[in-house]
Amino acid sequence: MDGKMLARLGAVVFIAIAITATVVEMTRKEDVPASPSARALEPERDPLRESQRRCQQLGQQAADDPECLRTWAKMRDRFLGRTPAPSASNTTTEAR
Repeated sequence: MDGKMLARLGAVVFIAIAITATVVEMTRKEDVPASPSARALEPERDPLRESQRRCQQLGQQAADDPECLRTWAKMRDRFLGRTPAPSASNTTTEAR
């Protein structure tokens, strides 16, 4: 057997294995969970997210709403991974 014939035989074997693997993978059925629990489908309630939705509905008026300003500050801190600064009411109770 010369080298050219051996290379062709190797290529044919490789293609046959690739086609077989493709057919096996395409005919495989995925394991689907029987029934996902209702808890998995229902996201957790996030009061901060609900407050953000309320501010979104306010539109331009939200820029003057102190509650929306607090909500945006909390969301910004959450996004940036910052711990919220202690408020004035917390510092006065700790000093006592």
